[in-house]
Amino acid sequence: MVGINGFTMKEINDIIKAYDQALRMGEQSALATVVHVEGSSYRREGARMLITEKGQLTGAISGGCLEGDALRKALLAMAQQRPMLVTYDTNDEDDATIGLGLGCNGIIQVLIEPINATKANNPIVLLKALAAKRQKGVLVTLFSLHDKKAIQPGTRLLLTPDQNHGDAFELTNILLKDAQTVLLQQQSVFKEYIFETAPVDAFIEMILPAVALIIIGAGNDVIPLVKMADILGWQSTIVDGRPEYARAERFTAGCQVLLSKPENLLDQITIDDRTVFLLMTHNYNYDKTMLPFLLSRNVVYVGMLGPRKKRDRMLQELTEKGTWFTQQQLAVLHSPIGLDIGAETPEEIALSVIAEIKAVLSGKHGSPLATNNTVVIHSRAVVKM
Repeated sequence: MVGINGFTMKEINDIIKAYDQALRMGEQSALATVVHVEGSSYRREGARMLITEKGQLTGAISGGCLEGDALRKALLAMAQQRPMLVTYDTNDEDDATIGLGLGCNGIIQVLIEPINATKANNPIVLLKALAAKRQKGVLVTLFSLHDKKAIQPGTRLLLTPDQNHGDAFELTNILLKDAQTVLLQQQSVFKEYIFETAPVDAFIEMILPAVALIIIGAGNDVIPLVKMADILGWQSTIVDGRPEYARAERFTAGCQVLLSKPENLLDQITIDDRTVFLLMTHNYNYDKTMLPFLLSRNVVYVGMLGPRKKRDRMLQELTEKGTWFTQQQLAVLHSPIGLDIGAETPEEIALSVIAEIKAVLSGKHGSPLATNNTVVIHSRAVVKM
């Protein structure tokens, strides 16, 4: 499954926490969203940032070059209690005006929405509904490229597999149908609608759940791996059959630790297309017992620690005992695990493994960007309908 959204569940959770904190302090806040990009930019469509009236920024819409001006625009939007669409043209390297002269060669449209806490379906309420369950979701944000000074409708609709949330809007039925298509195809789109004779643009955004990282084995080399996954906002579960290793206090607070035998593990875990597995037990027989269970499921990634000889020997022994694997099943098995970066220490190995998983989920090869001859670095995850 290729990751297609410019916005992650970690950013959603960080923004929700920052908003709740601002609300407790009695502060106003606004949500800035990258809704359209022409050419290159540091962040793609779907990148978001929460801005409070005291200037706290959570999330990012660029590498830091647009945030200062976005803060000033957000303060104005809060004062007026009116969403605004801001254009940043980074094509002109000679223009030193804020938002220009950045050399990124792109035109970035940022929608800034003041958050009205009394509104039943404000953008944060919709993000909270998405974050409440581990599920895919489609978020619909409306704006007008045709008339940027007009009232911008903003974030209006959230569609999940079991429910839809949002305000009544004249285009709701059409939007629902298009959002359902995006949920099915898992591809964010732009579409232009006609509303009261004027065009309205829609960013219909596919948002995927966080990566669920299931690590089988609770040795010391798993500790840096879980720490890095936590930084990325991945949901980690550590599984081991040894009570002395499977102890929650050895790992970051956000991960789950299970004491389980191999044959009982999969009964305790829900597998979806964002679930990846790592075999890091340093126990040949445990890994050999687990491997058929994992490869028989529709998983997208199984990484196994150890040399190529271990993998080949294990597969040969399983075959001799009547356990066969298809080429499709073997294609998800990554062993030796990780990208070739010359990793030696547990921390370096963790970096290698995390990078490989990210590359696989993004449909990339993990090659150096300097040798990438394609026109763009970021794949165009958004298409026009």
